[in-house]
Amino acid sequence: MKEILVLYYSKNGSTKKLANYIARGINSIEGASARIRTVPEVSTSPKTFAATCEASDLYVTHDDLIECIGLALGSPVRFGNMASSLKYFLDNTTHEWLSGTLTGKAACVFTSSGSLHGGQEACLWTMLVPLLHHGMIIVGLPYTDSALMNTKTGGTPYGVSHHSGINDDMIISTDEKNLAILQGKLLAITSLKLAK
Repeated sequence: MKEILVLYYSKNGSTKKLANYIARGINSIEGASARIRTVPEVSTSPKTFAATCEASDLYVTHDDLIECIGLALGSPVRFGNMASSLKYFLDNTTHEWLSGTLTGKAACVFTSSGSLHGGQEACLWTMLVPLLHHGMIIVGLPYTDSALMNTKTGGTPYGVSHHSGINDDMIISTDEKNLAILQGKLLAITSLKLAK
């Protein structure tokens, strides 16, 4: 089995749920397996993130980047940008950038936000920029999937998104779930082709 890294940061759980649906899509493709990891919260107090992180969550290491054949990157929207915790991790991948660790590997991005027009697409673009600098090949969502055209909740051609509500009380819609699973499948198919 070749592993695809699903790397996310999630404060309230919505982005983590999307990550799990993307992993489901990856795992449905023969020969591919999802490796789910998160990043610690950037804080002056190391205990801060413990309240939002479950015991089963595993933190990403730089070895995960080396060992993966593809990458799904997810973050909640923070003022139209990715969360600082994920940005902090990416800012510390200079060694992988210089050595070309991620060059030629497939990648996709995903996000969630409290408001429907809360900067989802801008956030996805901020996550794409460092992946392009790493030389990754971006996998988007095609409009050939009817959910992307019909969704009234979240979803973009740049990557799946979720409107979680201001109190994080909106469940992932059927369209959002199906788009996340599709994104995982497309990432796995592309990653396996590139890894040959």
